[in-house]
Amino acid sequence: MAKAKVELKKIQGGVTAAKGFQAAAAEAGIKYKGRQDMALIYSEAPCRQAGVFTTNIVKAAPVKWDQKQVYGGAPAHAVVINAGIANACTGQEGMDYCRRTAEAAANALGVAAGSVLVASTGVIGMQLPMERIEAGVRAMAPRLNSSLESGANASRAIMTTDTKNKEVAVEVYLGGVPVTIGGMCKGSGMIHPDMCTMLSFVTTDAAISKELLCEALKTDIQDTYHMISVDGDTSTNDTVLLLANGLAGNPEITEKNEDYETFCRALNYVNETLAKKMAGDGEGCTALFEVKIVGAETKEQARVLAKSVITSNLTKAAIFGHDANWGRILCAMGYSGAQFDPERVDLFFESAAGRLQIIKDGVAVAYSEEKATEILSQPEVTAVANIKMGEAKATAWGCDLTFDYVKINADYRS
Repeated sequence: MAKAKVELKKIQGGVTAAKGFQAAAAEAGIKYKGRQDMALIYSEAPCRQAGVFTTNIVKAAPVKWDQKQVYGGAPAHAVVINAGIANACTGQEGMDYCRRTAEAAANALGVAAGSVLVASTGVIGMQLPMERIEAGVRAMAPRLNSSLESGANASRAIMTTDTKNKEVAVEVYLGGVPVTIGGMCKGSGMIHPDMCTMLSFVTTDAAISKELLCEALKTDIQDTYHMISVDGDTSTNDTVLLLANGLAGNPEITEKNEDYETFCRALNYVNETLAKKMAGDGEGCTALFEVKIVGAETKEQARVLAKSVITSNLTKAAIFGHDANWGRILCAMGYSGAQFDPERVDLFFESAAGRLQIIKDGVAVAYSEEKATEILSQPEVTAVANIKMGEAKATAWGCDLTFDYVKINADYRS
């Protein structure tokens, strides 16, 4: 008899939901006026850390700093994040500024500089105004607390072109002990699989070995952050950090047992939720566009097909126009590089307004254009393609392509 899945309980909060984590925000005046633009995450206990970073060859200084710390540095105590300037393509000076940021946090918090991670998002090529950065760190340190409000303030402070802050938290039981995983992220443009212009910070009070923490994150991003796209551009600054301080007091997870599976399921819920929040807040978008490939021969085949559809500008424009232009979807599947028989594909559109089959075995069926438009006019729209080759499936998330996307990116530096 199969074991019942352990229930995941969604709770309020984000990075401060887990035991022992605090956050703060400050208005440092880095680029924006009249809003907070720096955030600080702090753990009362040292954290085991895992990270995944941009695949772009051009990597920002904070990415290089964090890679060194995550893969070979001391346990983490804090993360300092700034919005407005990316600290990318800034040479040795940019690396020195990472060190200075970490040292400022170390002095303010009484921890080692090697235990401080840094992250930046914003305009590429500009140097950070270090006096403002260091002043921001000093201002945030005494404001640190574990309230949900502090976590929400931190999630708002890291926004750039985002229209809303993004956070989530969930509680599960591991070894009979309540454990929390929470997170926050930012991301709206320059979003593309492997990964996107995104910063994501996930915190947990679970006790788990570093090896399994890293494996859980590396495995999970394949079906979460790697499955979203807004505009086809891969950033220089993409960073996902997962910090575990062990303060929940659960029996430490050191092997792939039932507790590990439960932890991975909870982590997937957090990461998928954050990923979808980013895709649904794509620059200028009006709808979250979800693509499900079912009946695939392999998981990888399904992933490739799903990502090809959500990255198709013609398909994204059709979703914006609420137009059931299914030929664009089949075309995007056809140039994906994955092999399938187009004469066996069934395609459906679905949303809160209903479900409608559009093609059967690669040919259009008689359907109501009015009903299709109604379905495609919802804020969340799904296309489901069954390629009838096996049992594998995958889901990707994107958004529609609108006039406002061009407007936002035409004057991003202004």
